[in-house]
Amino acid sequence: MRRKTALAAAAVSLATALAAVTAPTAASADHPAPVNTCVASVPETDPLEPGPVEICVSVFKPAAASRDNRVPVLLHSHGWGGTRTSAPGSFQRYLDAGFGVVSIDQRGFGESGGKAHVEDPAFEGEDVIRVIDHVASLDWVRETGPDDPVLGAIGGSYGGGYQFAGAFTEIMKTGRTRFDALAPQITWHSLNDSLAPREVVRTTWVTALFAAAPTAHTSTVTAGYAEGLVTGDWPAAMDEFFRDNGPAHHVAAGRRLDVPVLLRQGVSDNLFPLDQAIDNFDRALTSRARAKSLLVGYNGGHALPSVLPAGHAVAGDACSARLGGAGYHELELRFLAENLLGAPRTLTGHGRYHLMTAEGGCVTVDSVAPNTTAALPDIATTAAVGVPQAVKIADGPLTVAGSPTLNAVVTALGLDSRAFFALSVGTSPLDAKVIQNNVLPHREEGLNLAARRTIELPSVAATVPAGQSLFLTVSPVSDMFVLHGSRTPGAMVLRDVTVRLPVVR
Repeated sequence: MRRKTALAAAAVSLATALAAVTAPTAASADHPAPVNTCVASVPETDPLEPGPVEICVSVFKPAAASRDNRVPVLLHSHGWGGTRTSAPGSFQRYLDAGFGVVSIDQRGFGESGGKAHVEDPAFEGEDVIRVIDHVASLDWVRETGPDDPVLGAIGGSYGGGYQFAGAFTEIMKTGRTRFDALAPQITWHSLNDSLAPREVVRTTWVTALFAAAPTAHTSTVTAGYAEGLVTGDWPAAMDEFFRDNGPAHHVAAGRRLDVPVLLRQGVSDNLFPLDQAIDNFDRALTSRARAKSLLVGYNGGHALPSVLPAGHAVAGDACSARLGGAGYHELELRFLAENLLGAPRTLTGHGRYHLMTAEGGCVTVDSVAPNTTAALPDIATTAAVGVPQAVKIADGPLTVAGSPTLNAVVTALGLDSRAFFALSVGTSPLDAKVIQNNVLPHREEGLNLAARRTIELPSVAATVPAGQSLFLTVSPVSDMFVLHGSRTPGAMVLRDVTVRLPVVR
């Protein structure tokens, strides 16, 4: 019953998150109805639906746009399981600001053909290129050169993934991208690291995602999902399928984006956590682009409450309100106007990390790297079954913001042992709550009689007040990884333990 409840909650949270980042603005009678069309793209190779593929779009033209008054265009796309926005009068705030908008049904969704390859450069990356070619053919679109429109992009989750897929596929093919600015929300750096960190599957979210688009999956994903549920492992076929499908693949090949990017990520997102945006900000952008970019963390996104171990986060977006003056939509519009319309550059905070704390504040830092070390006593946890425990690290007042790590000599008394780690805050070990509902697994695949390990902890932001303490929570189980705890009963022992913390000074 608990598993069914968690999966139902994940599906509702997924729908809510996608609606929050893809919902169009109110209708306006001032702008013409969109033009719906489809463009030919690369054929589908999956045996479930082979053959020619068209990608269907809705083109929203501002009332004032013409051959003599050309305007920039924003690409838009939906979240996983969704469809493009085609209702007349949508996207009013962008059209009123002087942008055209082209909303895309991605491959396998809506009216577009084929199967979803989950932002594979060879498929969705090529699809985006075909859509850009179509945009470049419109006589009311501003250009910086032949077939090179002034171009931005918006959307979240899967609607953020297509932005990176299109831009990096162009760089891979030609050495540059025609995008001039991106604004991806709650999306990923590496799908393998997101869906199965340390090859331990985020069962609750993976199941919700699979259920959200039952007809869009390729044969590889369909078979891999079933294998993963039965074995508790991340199948090799899934690892290979997702390996190219995100910025991590392109970064490993030496590619970087050299355009401004507004990254908005849920710090309490437990599908694509904050560390995914940090990796994009730190690794996927050139230093020049990063100096013109913003990373904003908020409490939301694909955000489920962590029940076991218990977690907490105050929902909201305090940092966007501080930077943009009226929340994220205002911040996004100002960012796009400055980079695509030539509006006065009044935004500040570029090149920095703006992170909402679990308690509802906003902290801005120049680095998310650990800068403080704390020694902890030896820790022993059961495997497969048992209850979470919290070990005190430090007393408040204290603020942490960034990516902590744990270093220890680990002994695993069992086969394929798994434990789940997080930072937490409370007045005692009994009431300590996991910061922003995020845990990460550590896995020892075989019997291990003492080996030094560095264990990544979730990226967080939290202010620990006086009278409360910061704890390390260690748990043998996690409801985000339901059924994917240790394969056999046993124990995991950590000795010579230190925690490296990103303390705000």
